[in-house]
Amino acid sequence: MKQHKKTRPVMVGSVQIGGDAPVSVQSMTCTKTEDIQLTVEQIQQLHAAGCEMVRVAVPCEEAARAIESIKKQIRIPLIADIHFDYRLAIRAIHNGADKIRINPGNIGSDQRVKEVLKAAKEHHIPVRIGVNSGSLEKDLFNQYGSVCADALVESAMRHIRLCEDFDFEDLVISVKASHVPLMIETNRKLSEITDYPIHLGVTEAGTVRQGILRSAVGIGTLLAEGIGDTLRVSLTGDPVDEVKAGYDILRALEIRKKGITLISCPTCGRTQVDVVKIAEAVESALAHIEKTLTIAVMGCAVNGPGEARNADIGVACGKKSALLFRKGEVIEKINDKDIVPRLLKEIEAWQESG
Repeated sequence: MKQHKKTRPVMVGSVQIGGDAPVSVQSMTCTKTEDIQLTVEQIQQLHAAGCEMVRVAVPCEEAARAIESIKKQIRIPLIADIHFDYRLAIRAIHNGADKIRINPGNIGSDQRVKEVLKAAKEHHIPVRIGVNSGSLEKDLFNQYGSVCADALVESAMRHIRLCEDFDFEDLVISVKASHVPLMIETNRKLSEITDYPIHLGVTEAGTVRQGILRSAVGIGTLLAEGIGDTLRVSLTGDPVDEVKAGYDILRALEIRKKGITLISCPTCGRTQVDVVKIAEAVESALAHIEKTLTIAVMGCAVNGPGEARNADIGVACGKKSALLFRKGEVIEKINDKDIVPRLLKEIEAWQESG
């Protein structure tokens, strides 16, 4: 793990991106933003899952107007996602958005970009410049001959320079691609030449299984290299899964340890209980816990408690029984039918004690 690159601090409502702030996890609603009740309900679900900022699509006037009402009913910063119509960005800003995401390449003329930046500056909110591999400017495609890392970086820097020319530097930058190696290479290059905070993500990553895998590889690689200040795992599915996956990536790298880390053995011919069933039951029961804990579910004496001695609490299962242990020290032998309830009881006691 490389030391995290320190970037400029940017405030999105009460949440800081960059500087000394921890890498933050965000998501995006999949509701129609103008359906205020449904959108608020989903944002509240995301907040309960640990989402620290949430983005909503603003494709129309009705959605821009809804920002004001939505803001009054939620407790996390709200980001407005704008494409094509700069007037919607300005309306969303006036209605209370905490940040605007635009792709200056599809907003129109420089004057229109200037109007958006002026409104953002007046309301003291940042702007995320979002560049995607699918929307690379035609002249850059022709110049480089393909959608490559250098072309995407040049697109981002072109937009940064435009904002700076208009005396606006309250920026977060993202360059996303659905091709994981391209996303990694582009963000490496971008990080070398700018100190603006970087938003990480693999765009159009896919369904939950494939999307989490591809995002973990792309986002995780960059985070391990010290690159990235906030992230979104983009999934075709429930956005709550995006938040959970984001924290799973951060926990795997020990960048943030909020919540439960469950370690479990892959099982083999030595196991004499249904380790998969036990691990899934424990994981489901502990999904709501925010306290940092490492829990181990091991299938035999070979894998635990020795290999899991760093776990706070765990079980090493055997024939019709299991050893319950804390920090590698066995504290009790339990019946195989009592493994899950006894483990959960011990975790509950651990929480109450500390």
